[in-house]
Amino acid sequence: MSAPVKEPLFHVVKRDNAGLMRSVLVRVIAIVLALLVSAVVIVLLTGMNPLHVYAALWDGAVGTSRRAWITTRDAAILLCIGFAVMPAFRMRFWNIGAEGQVLVGAMATAAVMIYGKNLPAWALYTLCPAAGIAAGAIWGVIPAFFKAHWNTNETLFTLMLNYIATQLVAFGIIFWENPPGSNSVGLINAKGKIGWLPSIGKNSYLLPILIVVGLALILFVYMRYTKQGYEITVVGESENTAHYAAINVKRVIIRTMAICGGIGGIAGYLLAAGVGHTISTGLSGGRGFTAIVVAWLGKLNPFAMMVVAFGLVFMEKGALEIASQFNLNENASEILTGILLFFILGCEFFINYRLEFRKHNKEGVKA
Repeated sequence: MSAPVKEPLFHVVKRDNAGLMRSVLVRVIAIVLALLVSAVVIVLLTGMNPLHVYAALWDGAVGTSRRAWITTRDAAILLCIGFAVMPAFRMRFWNIGAEGQVLVGAMATAAVMIYGKNLPAWALYTLCPAAGIAAGAIWGVIPAFFKAHWNTNETLFTLMLNYIATQLVAFGIIFWENPPGSNSVGLINAKGKIGWLPSIGKNSYLLPILIVVGLALILFVYMRYTKQGYEITVVGESENTAHYAAINVKRVIIRTMAICGGIGGIAGYLLAAGVGHTISTGLSGGRGFTAIVVAWLGKLNPFAMMVVAFGLVFMEKGALEIASQFNLNENASEILTGILLFFILGCEFFINYRLEFRKHNKEGVKA
């Protein structure tokens, strides 16, 4: 007689449907646990009162009206870049090139502002975003074309295009040095603010926010209620199914990446004409990679991505204030952000899976 088969202590089982309330509850618990762990780390590393540190975190992000506007605007920019990868990810096309698409969009915007400063204001307000969108779309179509026709690796392709875009911007800056030899463009058209994104009243932060919110609504409708959005979902689930449904997969891939690149170009336009009013190789500040986190944590849902983007920027601004108030270096303050992200990412496991423990059977299980 063979020996009884030993069952494992537990099994990992995928949940059929986690439910909205459960998902929200798990994420809230994860945030609370992250704050508790962060409090312990703060006490061990600095000996400070965690409540004072958290108060500084809040103050740095939204402590004043101006800080609140800046945090919201920067969150909107990050969200816009997140939108540049969201449709591609829905299609299972791993677009890691948002950084480059933003940079070429900003470069095209800066070029129009510099060389078209004698044009009427209405012309610049039309040409600048058009140039940014066109440049970003072209940068998105390049890897999509190769993927569609020769099945190249889109992850490496889009990643390498980031470096090419950085060098193109560095090359363009040489011709736009102000003053010559400074290796810096400085503020473009600073005297007349020609081509700058206009303010709404005296508020220079509101218009970029409204643009991104409008983009979120458009994307939500596009992805959920249009034929093209349906085609993106089908191609992402199974290319064989898409072929069976008579969907032109190559056309969907190229069209979707043109949209993603164009959205990245919009973000570049907002950065060049609405935020920094200049161009540099570090203009995007790594947002293209942070946007990937925003897209995944937001489950590729535009409205959920809003919450994630604001949360990340909130922590970033607050961490800088903590470093300033308590004389901590950036590494120490970023530990808090890392702990929070670790718990939020980890809680996704408990949302999507459950543990089933071994049930004791008195008779045993025979092989």
